[in-house]
Amino acid sequence: MKDLSYLNKYLLKYKYYYTIGGVFILISTAFAIVPATLIRETFNLIENGYKEYSLGNTLAKKEILKDVLFYSSAIIVAAIIRGFFMYMMRQTIIVASRKIEYDLKNEIFYHYQTLPLKFYKKNNTGDLMNRISEDVSKVRMYLGPALMYGMNVTILMLMVIPFMFYINFNLAFYSLMPLPLLVVSIYLVQNIINKRSEQIQESLSNLSTYVQETFSGIRLIQSFVREINFEKVFAQKSKEYKNKSIGLQFVLALFFPVIMTLIGLSIIITVYVGALEVFDGNLSIGNIAEFLIYVYLLTWPVTALGWITSIIQRASASQKRINEFLKESSDITSSENKRIILQGKIEFKNVFFKYSDTKIQGMENISFTINPGDSLGIIGSTGSGKSTIANSILRLFDIDKGQILIDDTDIKQLNISHFRKQIGYVPQDVFLFSDTIENNILFGTENKSFDLVKEAAENADLLRNINSFPEKFETKIGERGITLSGGQKQRVSIARAIIKEPKILILDDCLSAVDTKTENVILENMKKIMVNKTSIIISHRISSVKLAKKIIVIDSGKIIEEGNHKTLLERKGVYFDLYKQQLESDK
Repeated sequence: MKDLSYLNKYLLKYKYYYTIGGVFILISTAFAIVPATLIRETFNLIENGYKEYSLGNTLAKKEILKDVLFYSSAIIVAAIIRGFFMYMMRQTIIVASRKIEYDLKNEIFYHYQTLPLKFYKKNNTGDLMNRISEDVSKVRMYLGPALMYGMNVTILMLMVIPFMFYINFNLAFYSLMPLPLLVVSIYLVQNIINKRSEQIQESLSNLSTYVQETFSGIRLIQSFVREINFEKVFAQKSKEYKNKSIGLQFVLALFFPVIMTLIGLSIIITVYVGALEVFDGNLSIGNIAEFLIYVYLLTWPVTALGWITSIIQRASASQKRINEFLKESSDITSSENKRIILQGKIEFKNVFFKYSDTKIQGMENISFTINPGDSLGIIGSTGSGKSTIANSILRLFDIDKGQILIDDTDIKQLNISHFRKQIGYVPQDVFLFSDTIENNILFGTENKSFDLVKEAAENADLLRNINSFPEKFETKIGERGITLSGGQKQRVSIARAIIKEPKILILDDCLSAVDTKTENVILENMKKIMVNKTSIIISHRISSVKLAKKIIVIDSGKIIEEGNHKTLLERKGVYFDLYKQQLESDK
């Protein structure tokens, strides 16, 4: 229960639901006992009436049948009242559990979004999704059915068992004797079911992950003609899932026969011991009928004890997994929460950064300054550290040493969300949502008109492509933009950044998938857009960075050359060599 104590704040929040639900349980339990006493009286009435009828009192039959009809009607009324309060019981406690499930999922989802990139590098997407879906569902079973039936069992036992012992201690003892055995049996069987269910869940998770990866990479699979290989692996994983599912069904098949056998044993004992008590003159036949109903009433709650225990165990394990991630905190925080309107000055002072997972030196003694409205080109080979500089400006991680200043203010002092809203970023790895082109361009903005969307698309040289689609801007682009080409996806991403009208614009190798002609059109359009904006153009192509006012050449996280296009060519160093190579390859 230690891990489940995290949920106490939600139980407190919805305490009225659980309190009123407890009252409904109490009332419904009381009306569950009423029929037993009425049936006892009915049987006793019939027994005594029959004796009088057999002695020649013919009027006794009519009177007895009239009373039996009355008692039968009372039993039906009691059942209806009980049913109503059972309905109300579920409408309070189960509804409360659903509300807590909703709150908990929102809390987890919001918390996920606050965690830094290194968290997502350590944990796979499937596990994150499993904790917010499957684990929360198991926790809800504790908050709903487990608590509801737990209260039901407790109230029913406190009301029925003392009453049974009050009526006849001997019969109560023997009729209840099989029930503890029933609890233990259900608990043991349920544990086996849980273990096998978890194995099935794990197998299903692996199967789903494999299917997701397969369909995400379907282009590559088809181009390399690897369909048969993937089909074989899928068949093997599917077979494992099938075998584990059949194993679970074997245990489930034994579950109900065991329960029914023990319930039948309890009924046999009740009838036999009750008969002995009747012959000894300690009980009436009506008492036997009454006890059978009490045994029946206690059977489900006692059966539920093992089930409830199992639910609590599973919920505890799930909440422990949830708590592990909820305890994770972001180290990307603002020391002073400053909100400033950016002018666009960026300054790196002796910045060092090493990736904690790979130990690769991303930046080593990086220093440069970009004045408001100026442009900086960053060029280098793959893995040289270009994107690391871009990510550090967005503060997706904190540097190890040195200082990054934005408008002469340490980046760690700025309100993160307010700061990022003023930056337009086109990442190297373009991500588009399964939505319309218009909504993908508008992502990250508010209250932007369609004219601005159209203008952003035109500046990204995307308008002619969009107009060729039957539904134009309302075209659905599929998961991750699968219906678009690589170049089209990059240009949607550029339009998304442009429409924000940012003070700082970062283009991270965003023209790698477009041809030279399209690149030139976009760059010409970008000249107008970049006016009065601080721009950082990251690329491995010199044609993309040559227009920048200042260019730095990066290698292994270090600046090895800097200057403008003309001065760098005159030095005939690394930049000059890259220029010659790319010039020859374009011929």
